[in-house]
Amino acid sequence: MKHLRIVGAGWAGLAAAVAAVQDGWQVDLYDTAHSPGGRARSLTQCFAGHRLDNGQHVLIGAYRDTLALMHTVGLEPKVLLKRVPLNLRFANGQGLALPDLAAPWNALAGIVLAAGWRWTDKLSLLRACWQWQRNDFGCDATWTVTQLCAYSTLTSRVVQQMVEPLCLSALNTPCNKASALVFLRVLRDALLGGPGSADLLIPTTDLNALLPDACVRWLQEHGAQVHLGRRVTTAELPSTDIQTHHDQAFVLACPSWEAARLTANIYPAWSQQAANLSHTAITTVYLHCTDMGFEGLTQPMLALQSDAKQPAQFVFDRGALTQQPGLLACVVSDSQGERDDIAWRVQQQVAQQLGLSSLHIVQTVVEKRATLACTPAQLRPQSRIAQNLFACGDYVRGPYPSTLEGAVRSGQQVIAQLRDR
Repeated sequence: MKHLRIVGAGWAGLAAAVAAVQDGWQVDLYDTAHSPGGRARSLTQCFAGHRLDNGQHVLIGAYRDTLALMHTVGLEPKVLLKRVPLNLRFANGQGLALPDLAAPWNALAGIVLAAGWRWTDKLSLLRACWQWQRNDFGCDATWTVTQLCAYSTLTSRVVQQMVEPLCLSALNTPCNKASALVFLRVLRDALLGGPGSADLLIPTTDLNALLPDACVRWLQEHGAQVHLGRRVTTAELPSTDIQTHHDQAFVLACPSWEAARLTANIYPAWSQQAANLSHTAITTVYLHCTDMGFEGLTQPMLALQSDAKQPAQFVFDRGALTQQPGLLACVVSDSQGERDDIAWRVQQQVAQQLGLSSLHIVQTVVEKRATLACTPAQLRPQSRIAQNLFACGDYVRGPYPSTLEGAVRSGQQVIAQLRDR
């Protein structure tokens, strides 16, 4: 019997475990936490009888592997995710929103009908889209998104109201540092990935119920052993590259810094590459609105005008999404500064931009190393560490940024590598 041990029960580790069981492996899955999900998990704290999350996540319709995994473990994405066409409009109604049409007509109509945009803005984006498609959504690998925008002669309004919020939400990296090549790949998958690829998929349940808990149940039902609250040590890893037992393997699905620590003494070159990775923070500020007559936002997610003093880029209506009336989740990508100061600034920002007067901070969650900094110069480690030792996660080398889909794909791909050894 083939035996695979996986360290880490985040989305990458869970995807790897499910794929491995389907491939005939006997799987042991370990995590130091007592609950699965990694950095996309629920908290123990509740509001209105439902759990809060460690961050407000949103998927897109192009996340094919994540949606397929949900089906595999017995979940129904249509029930757990609210599907809405891409909408980047602000509270004042300005900005880009795609209608519910087939591609590329949705993008064309959305650009032509963009509220508050001059024709020079619209034409600059139409020309850029045609140029990107003609170049097969590729560019110089050293370019930042800012350089791509300059090359594509996008107007400042298009950059501020479309490119910047998309870049921060997809790559969690500001335009002047973000990889243009990865940004274009995300746009390609969203715009050309088939019907619904550009749609936003917003969870209508807590993150553990969205996938991790169901994966654990499925694994246990199919004979895998799940060891939560169990730490794996370096001594348990295969320590040389001369092992030839193809029926034994080990996958590190833990965060990059933990994988670097575990391999520091036995595989120092790989460890150093993982340790050198840069990460960016995401802060989620939960606000409770008690304004008389407040019945929620006009849509499940609104874009916010943001700058250094007004740091949040998006606000989500948890009342409409997760049965938590009056609760707003405000997301600060590439978060900078102190926790309490960020929360206060977000509170003032939302009150001003949405015209609300009675907002109370419920919880502020700061993930200091939420995602990999998606820069052109970032050298990501390969998944193969040694003959029978592999790594997976959203930081491992691959075409996708540090997203839930990137984590799921990485977990599935490492099992394919084991199959092809």
